[in-house]
Amino acid sequence: METEERIYEDDYSKTFADQNEFLEFLQERENHSAWERYEAKELEFCAMNDADYMFSAEDNVYTNTYKNTGMFLKVSGGEDYYPVRTCAFKSIYDRARISGSALSKVGKPALAQILNYCIKTANGTALLRHSEDKISAVHGGDESDYSPLPMPELFRMTADYLDVTFPGYTEDGQDLPGYTFVSGFYDHSMTTALWDLAKQDRLLETYREALLNHGMTVKPMKPALRLASSDVGISGANLFPMLMYDGSRSNTERRSVTLGNPLRLEHKDRATLGNFRDRLKMIFSQYARAISGLTHLLDIEIRNPVNCMLCVMKNIGMTKKLAFEAVDLFKAQYGEEPCTAHNIYFGISKAAFIVQCDGADGSKIMQVEEKIARVLTVRWHDCDIPGDFRW
Repeated sequence: METEERIYEDDYSKTFADQNEFLEFLQERENHSAWERYEAKELEFCAMNDADYMFSAEDNVYTNTYKNTGMFLKVSGGEDYYPVRTCAFKSIYDRARISGSALSKVGKPALAQILNYCIKTANGTALLRHSEDKISAVHGGDESDYSPLPMPELFRMTADYLDVTFPGYTEDGQDLPGYTFVSGFYDHSMTTALWDLAKQDRLLETYREALLNHGMTVKPMKPALRLASSDVGISGANLFPMLMYDGSRSNTERRSVTLGNPLRLEHKDRATLGNFRDRLKMIFSQYARAISGLTHLLDIEIRNPVNCMLCVMKNIGMTKKLAFEAVDLFKAQYGEEPCTAHNIYFGISKAAFIVQCDGADGSKIMQVEEKIARVLTVRWHDCDIPGDFRW
């Protein structure tokens, strides 16, 4: 696979429809990346100025850095200045032990001074992620702080597990796979993949029976699995049980719903690929818990669905704009009459579809799905309140 020409850009992203191409791409990215450990006090941040930009105008990496972060990272005693990527700032602030919205408002020279002061008072080491000619992360460097989990191995291990656990079969003389790779996504902050487990229908038997028992129409649906991971500190290696179904407009409009909390493996406490393999073995039990939680929602009556939906979305961290957009879709489909928490859950789940339609990248969609995953554990009746809801 040829190296991507513009992969150095901070907002670079790519989607995949072929699993082998996706895995090869991840391996190539790993080949162009490295981890390095330094004493935190050895790090020095430097703001780019106009002279730096003019001097490096022919260098696309420098030009892109100037237009985005405008920041270099230098290691004491070294001569190299490493451009800093946008996605690195969360981990940089974490390592420097600073936070606050004001940091995004100060000028680059002042920000560099703040970072240098704080990073030098932070004890211990720092773990730098070099990727495609820039710094993508600055994590805590102690062994218990951050544990890198190689991206190619995570996704290849998942594909191998699906090969063994959901083997292919023969139907009408035709060899068919036991699962299907639906899509993959990569940007500098997040990598995800989605697999269709359509032939594992037994995973949804209990849920289908519950829908029928509640007099509801059972639409075509199938289980799915999503893996998401990040090297920059915004996600662990997380396995999400999912539900895929056709959208209301056409049978070709596929949507997915997150079924509760994922199987999480955080990048800390010396986490290993062996720990991730253990998570893979728990997929069936996680589906059982998720389906049980989803089925339980059918028995929770909600008298004030609009207020309840807004309250839940606020509690899980959705933005006000996104919450009201989702509520508008909900009211168009269900109205404002009393319903079940199951209806509201699917209404909230459309938030991921909304941000996708708005052109959000895979990382943003993934963050919304992470929030939706919390809905199955909320206290519904605490949000079932009458009157005018105040955000």
